[in-house]
Amino acid sequence: MPGMFCRHNRLTAKCPICSRELDSQLPTPPPRQRRPSASRTSSRTARPARGGGVVTRRIARAADDGYRNPLVPGLRAGADAERLAGAIAGAVARLQPPGPYPEIATVPDVEDATWLAFLLALAGPEAPELQAALRAAPPRWADGVAPDLPAERARTAEAYRAWVARAGSQEAAFSGEAVWTPERRFGRVFERLALPGFGRAPRFELLVALGAAGVYPLAADGLHFIEDDATTLAAKRMLVSGDRMLLDRRARELAEACTVPLAALDRALAVWGTPGEPVDLTAEVPGAVRAALRLR
Repeated sequence: MPGMFCRHNRLTAKCPICSRELDSQLPTPPPRQRRPSASRTSSRTARPARGGGVVTRRIARAADDGYRNPLVPGLRAGADAERLAGAIAGAVARLQPPGPYPEIATVPDVEDATWLAFLLALAGPEAPELQAALRAAPPRWADGVAPDLPAERARTAEAYRAWVARAGSQEAAFSGEAVWTPERRFGRVFERLALPGFGRAPRFELLVALGAAGVYPLAADGLHFIEDDATTLAAKRMLVSGDRMLLDRRARELAEACTVPLAALDRALAVWGTPGEPVDLTAEVPGAVRAALRLR
């Protein structure tokens, strides 16, 4: 057939030279207009909910009324500052001897007193019935882990007893070196109590309770922001930082300005930042706290 062979004596379609010349002579078709499909359009306008992603929750705040204070840069309302003042006052009162769990101070044996404090802290505020049962019938260290203790807490209690066994006794484990200051003792024991199921909040509560009851000389050396519990989340919001070293420094500055123990901010921040947690706004707030928070 004429026209099938080119001047190079090859099939025109297979000749690398002539085939390109032939293609260049063909008209270029107009670009095809692509219409988005219904599924593509709907995927842009209505995105499905993410599964397994990070979900942020906006915490209700009082309306901005112009309140500003460099000690608490995250506060924008006097009502939030009043709530914080009440929470600090309540936390300070809670630390007064014999502390949040007066029963600890009434137990004569130091091993039994320490064991009761541990179990009360392990139960936590989310288990008031368990705490009430422990207070009503304080367990003895020699009796071991009670069989009716919830499984998850029982595993933590067993890990705690294994930790104590390595030290020889609870008294030895909590006392540490004789030359330690109360602050040094608090920090060292806090680190050593990093047991499965025993997070920042119960560890801090245990040491605060033992110190307030006079079982061991303990005083908080810092707030130990190591995980996002209620205290840490409230500190991030109020002190406007995600850096835990900076949070610790700003918390110290706030405690010093209010002339309250640093340990009081642990409870105060958790209460202040938890929606629905009651705060007695009629209680008397120390003048130093009101002055630091610039409240009338």
